[in-house]
Amino acid sequence: MKFSVFQVSRKGGREKNEDRMGYCYTRASAVFLLADGMGGHPEGEVAAQLALQAISALFQKQARPELPDVSAFLSDALLAAHRQILRYALNRSSFDTPRTTIVVAVLQDGHLSSVHCGDSRMYIVRGSALLSRTKDHSLFEQNLMRSAGGDAFHSPNRNVLFSCLGSPTKPVFTVAGPVPLQQNDCIMLCSDGLWSSVSEDDIVFELSHKPVDVAVPDLVEKALRQGGEMCDNVTCIALEWAGSEAIEPSPASISTDDINEGVFASTVQAGWLDATVDDLDDAAIERSIAEINAAIRRSAAKKI
Repeated sequence: MKFSVFQVSRKGGREKNEDRMGYCYTRASAVFLLADGMGGHPEGEVAAQLALQAISALFQKQARPELPDVSAFLSDALLAAHRQILRYALNRSSFDTPRTTIVVAVLQDGHLSSVHCGDSRMYIVRGSALLSRTKDHSLFEQNLMRSAGGDAFHSPNRNVLFSCLGSPTKPVFTVAGPVPLQQNDCIMLCSDGLWSSVSEDDIVFELSHKPVDVAVPDLVEKALRQGGEMCDNVTCIALEWAGSEAIEPSPASISTDDINEGVFASTVQAGWLDATVDDLDDAAIERSIAEINAAIRRSAAKKI
């Protein structure tokens, strides 16, 4: 595999940056991740970091050097991240749980697959056109789709999400792909701090006319300018697919052709958090949720 990749994250006008991003790869597979810790709940940055750690740990465990089942990996990885956040809150008897949105993309066998939960987005640009983008798990986007189907009513605020990781309910998520890639396709993952301040036309123009190591910082700076003093955290990671074609050497270019089997590379920081991933099933998830809710009830009873 050959691709160019570049990533930037800026705090904007917020007190701290709760976004996290990174990517991991082996000789035959790569995963790209972006999480946006949610304000209004405690430790959004912890939720985002835990999600990245859990998913990258599962990728390292399964990609030998390919993932045996990409769709299954994406579903399992998202639930692993969700459970890891619940466990973190439970161990601290938290009254509320850290929460985050997430978008994950996997490249393997010349195809792109993805999973997302919340309103962190993935865009695919081919030539000078938008091939596709993810649909947010928000009331705004849900109502837009219903309106397109013939229901005419006003959409609520676009920031109201009905799914995220870390909430004491099982997350709603969307697995998509595989999409066959063509040379020079661009894939961008970003937080809502970027897409809410920069138009879709600007995103397509930048990605189709500039290399990713120029387009990404330009898009982030534009989002910060247009977002103003109270701009949200702005985070973006984008890659240009070269497949098996020759790629011009640069700090942004990566070729996995010379990587030995068994080698795993990652930009995801391990940090101080335990990202151990164990086997998951719906019953285990439900038990964790029940324990969180019980802890919340006990905490509330102590305050009465």
